[in-house]
Amino acid sequence: MKRRTIYYTDELNDDFAGTNIVTKETPADYRYVRKNPLWHAAAFLLYHVVARPFAFAWAKLRYGLRVVGREKLRAARGKGVFLFGNHTLVAGDAFHPNLVTPGRRTYIVTGADAVSVRGLRNVVAMLGAMPLPSGRAGYRNFLAAMKSRIARGKAIVIFPEAHIWPYYTGIRPFGSAPFLYPVTTGAPSYAITTVFSRRGARRAPRVTLYVDGPFFPDASLSPGAARDKLRDEVYAAMTARAEKSECDLVTYVRAENADRAEAESAGEAGEAESA
Repeated sequence: MKRRTIYYTDELNDDFAGTNIVTKETPADYRYVRKNPLWHAAAFLLYHVVARPFAFAWAKLRYGLRVVGREKLRAARGKGVFLFGNHTLVAGDAFHPNLVTPGRRTYIVTGADAVSVRGLRNVVAMLGAMPLPSGRAGYRNFLAAMKSRIARGKAIVIFPEAHIWPYYTGIRPFGSAPFLYPVTTGAPSYAITTVFSRRGARRAPRVTLYVDGPFFPDASLSPGAARDKLRDEVYAAMTARAEKSECDLVTYVRAENADRAEAESAGEAGEAESA
């Protein structure tokens, strides 16, 4: 695949997904949990019969996906779990987590943009999207749905980096706020780190998903301190795994360093020509 350079200004808030979706607010009364049996039947068929097999085939053909450490989830068999991953692929981050937990229904916490496309809102919801509320009034509803799914033994995926940086090989800084969810539910957490390796100049890189954990909230600490400790443990596991990436398809350069990067690139090209 062709190498490219992306310039960023804000490591915490810049997003390079390139979807150009006009985001609509998630209403406070958004229906995370549906009671209609026909809706549930359609969701079951779409998720298990269509989406999961397609995700498996796509991941294998496109990225040669491997999952390392899936057996660690056996420690939480029958329990709800949280999976925290790095946000590096547009479609892959929607597909790949479902292949980490083959025997468990998986839901993914998303931005409001995931359910903003007219005609696809129900489809995305059936596939497991849980859009974050757009205001404080919606959080009680959101948390109730999350607790219900954890209590029923489901997996909830969170990308704490929040924004997509395609093929980024490090772990960007992220806060501890999302780790309050496992603290309040008592559920175990796992790190699922996407790592890239070379497969030839014209092919997409191989993706390996490393599973680490379980990490449990420290009941001896206050909720805030337990949240921060859990974040640090997951961040350390993800950072260690990210060091296994061995191909840099995209170079990310801070915008104020752009002129210097271009000058260095021009200098290297000049040296190559003179040689």
